[in-house]
Amino acid sequence: MEASWRQVAGGRGRARGRATAAPSSGNGVHLRGAGGGREKGSVGAAGPGLSLGGAATPAAAGTSARRSPAGSEAPQTSVAGAELMSQKKFEEIKKANQAAAKKIVEEHFSSSSEEEGDEDFEGKRGKIVANTFITYTTQTDGDVRELERTKQYVNEAFQAGAMTCLICIGSVKRNQAVWSCSGCFCIFHMPCIQKWAKDSQFLVSSLTDDDFGKRDYPWPCPKCRFEYKRSDTPSRYYCYCGKVEDPPLDPWLVPHSCGQVCERDFKPSCGHKCLLLCHPGPCPPCPKMVTTTCYCKKAKPVPRRCSAKEWSCQLPCGRKLLCGQHKCENPCHAGSCPPCPRVSRQKCVCGKRVAERSCASPLWHCDLVCGKTLPCGNHTCEQVCHVGACGDCPRSGKRFCPCQKSKFSLPCTEDVPTCGDSCDKVLECGIHRCSQRCHRGPCETCRQEVEKHCRCGKHTKRMPCHKTYLCETKCVKMRDCQKHQCRRKCCPGNCPPCDQNCGRTLGCRNHKCPSVCHRGSCYPCPETVDVKCNCGYTKVTVPCGRERTTRPPKCKEQCSRPPTCHHTSQEKHRCHFGSCPPCHQPCQKVLEKCGHLCPAPCHDQALIKQTGRHQPTGPWEQPSEPAFIQTALPCPPCQVPIPMECLGKHEVSPIPCHAVGPYSCKRVCGRTLNCQNHTCMKECHKVTETDSCTGKKKAGPECLPCEEGCSKSRPSGCPHPCVLPCHPGECPPCAQMLRIKCHCKITSLYVECRKITTADVNEKNLLSCCKNQCPKELPCGHRCKEMCHPGECPFNCNQKVKLRCPCKRIKKEVQCNKVRENQISIECDTACKEMKQKASELKEAEAKAALEEEKRRQQAELEAFENRLKGRRKKNRKRDEVAVELTLWQKYKHHLFPLCALVVVVFAWCTARAVG
Repeated sequence: MEASWRQVAGGRGRARGRATAAPSSGNGVHLRGAGGGREKGSVGAAGPGLSLGGAATPAAAGTSARRSPAGSEAPQTSVAGAELMSQKKFEEIKKANQAAAKKIVEEHFSSSSEEEGDEDFEGKRGKIVANTFITYTTQTDGDVRELERTKQYVNEAFQAGAMTCLICIGSVKRNQAVWSCSGCFCIFHMPCIQKWAKDSQFLVSSLTDDDFGKRDYPWPCPKCRFEYKRSDTPSRYYCYCGKVEDPPLDPWLVPHSCGQVCERDFKPSCGHKCLLLCHPGPCPPCPKMVTTTCYCKKAKPVPRRCSAKEWSCQLPCGRKLLCGQHKCENPCHAGSCPPCPRVSRQKCVCGKRVAERSCASPLWHCDLVCGKTLPCGNHTCEQVCHVGACGDCPRSGKRFCPCQKSKFSLPCTEDVPTCGDSCDKVLECGIHRCSQRCHRGPCETCRQEVEKHCRCGKHTKRMPCHKTYLCETKCVKMRDCQKHQCRRKCCPGNCPPCDQNCGRTLGCRNHKCPSVCHRGSCYPCPETVDVKCNCGYTKVTVPCGRERTTRPPKCKEQCSRPPTCHHTSQEKHRCHFGSCPPCHQPCQKVLEKCGHLCPAPCHDQALIKQTGRHQPTGPWEQPSEPAFIQTALPCPPCQVPIPMECLGKHEVSPIPCHAVGPYSCKRVCGRTLNCQNHTCMKECHKVTETDSCTGKKKAGPECLPCEEGCSKSRPSGCPHPCVLPCHPGECPPCAQMLRIKCHCKITSLYVECRKITTADVNEKNLLSCCKNQCPKELPCGHRCKEMCHPGECPFNCNQKVKLRCPCKRIKKEVQCNKVRENQISIECDTACKEMKQKASELKEAEAKAALEEEKRRQQAELEAFENRLKGRRKKNRKRDEVAVELTLWQKYKHHLFPLCALVVVVFAWCTARAVG
């Protein structure tokens, strides 16, 4: 079996084989179709073949005649005889080609009629299959999806070309040996699946070891990847139920079926067996009737289908939950009850803490250490919240030293000493041993230098034992895909699998391989495509890639397209591709202008000659045939005369029906304009408003407006003219804006002219106010709080200011005007005095500490100096001793330092009081 991409490249389907194997004539001339198309394409390709054969055959015959052996004994013929013979051969070959072409055309039409008959037969058979499942569908309770799957598999088995082998992308015929997957029930050719299994096992074994054939490697289904053992590789052709080997071909049975009762166990197993005849796909749900009760066993047993025997009575479950206190409140359900959703106060395992927890988890551990005294009486238990006794002290009994060479019997209060012997433990390298004395803690890292080989074994180097040697050599071996090198540094030979994406286009030519880079051909595309008719009611499911070569199914439904013309209905015909036939009904359109019916035939899709095509440049260029296009022609115009009044209501004249409509009589309009002062000078035009009560004709909105300006007098005090054109009645109030300055002379205000001219003094003051705070500064230094106002600012500053006592401790916020008038003053209180006294005492203490520190420093220097003198005369120390008398300063300096410090403190305190 060739790879899928080779078969795709060579053309898929049965049409290629039929087109290539063309019938041969009696004289050995063959007619071959062009390309790899269907039968329909091969018939069209026979035309060029005939012309080419007719033109090339005489030349070939002449060439063969000229290439005859020079030494032949045949008599030399004349030129006229050679031409006559070649003409005769040409006529024979022409007749043979014509006969072959006629035979192909006849076979094509006969096969088309047979296919139509086959489709009718397939439709009847589909109805028979549907009627077979009707009783089962109407009487089955519960889920019937598996039944629909079985029905779909049976229908696809009856349809010609519906089943496709996903390995070779070829149709599965009735007389071919097949194999069905037990996981997805997909059907494959027997040779295809055998080659697939062998290639899969070889690919897996080549990645692991070289003992192919010795180990039982699994192989997957090409579609669902369900794994099979090597012993499960199909070797013989069986029916679907596995009872009959090489089932005979029967046109009245499902293809590849033995016709016997299936009798396969249902999945999931219920003790019953399938009662349908040997069929493809999964077995339907079990139809047996059994008497069963609900999940909670409270309801009475009722008869139900075995496939839906488990049911719920929807009553509360009532079973006691694991907490032992509450009952399940959920409706009747399958399986065990869910955890208790309630919350209660529960103690931890050790009983020290109580917390609110879910009843579903009554056992819990707190984070407190046990702390109980162990039997030794010296140590406490260090476990966290545990159950049961604490156990013996972990330091009791005989204990080993850190190197495990000596054993000591010591109390639990004493640590085990080191034995003094060498440690001699095996280091992390696993080769050398620790050379230190018996010690606690981990051993040090092995630092002995050894000759090390790199991981790939190509280089050696002397280095510490604990370091790993990796060379910089990159592996040049090919990975499992046999396309890319390993390129890993210092590779030991177990190159990792290739992690690059395959990305090759699959045989369907629509998708790319999503797997990692691999050897061999890619998995076939598992997707399926629906090939539908034009309306989409009838469809055929084919593997991805076959939709290009699969002919759309013929639909029995009526064409549901709306009519392309203006008629509400069209002649009934079946679903089809392309445009619908043209309409031949009478037009009967209501003409828009006159309301008459159009008597002409339907002209929405009239054929007219296309204009503007390429014109021949001379007599040597053959003129092209005229092209016709479909287009909608307008209805012919109506010629009935209709009386019509002009636009300006000046006169009435007869006008043809197709041209009926408002018209102008070319007179001046003469209607009075809205300004009541002028008339419209426009040519006769349409007017929608007229005033028939008065004797004058009033102008409408279509008339020209008066373009003269207004000349009426303005109100007193307004400097602006009227902005309106000529108009009737009084002029509107002046709405133009005047620019004025506010009272504070900072902001420019814009006020309507009519407000200024009609306002009194108070209103003018309000209009001149900018509504902002006055920017002027009061004598106290603060800003005026009043809004923009005329005149001087009032001196009533109420802004809060901070006032402090003499020592700056007490502060209070008061009004600014009261401070300026000296109405409020703040004096120091007792707290301030106490703070001053504490500050003075603190300064005295600091001065006293400084004096003591200076005294200690001088004493230390004196002792150091004396020590240095003693060191120089160490040998003659006794002979050179001389009595030295101390001065008054040296005798009483220890009493003078505190006295001086006290005087400084008293002076500072007096100064502070004087300042306060």
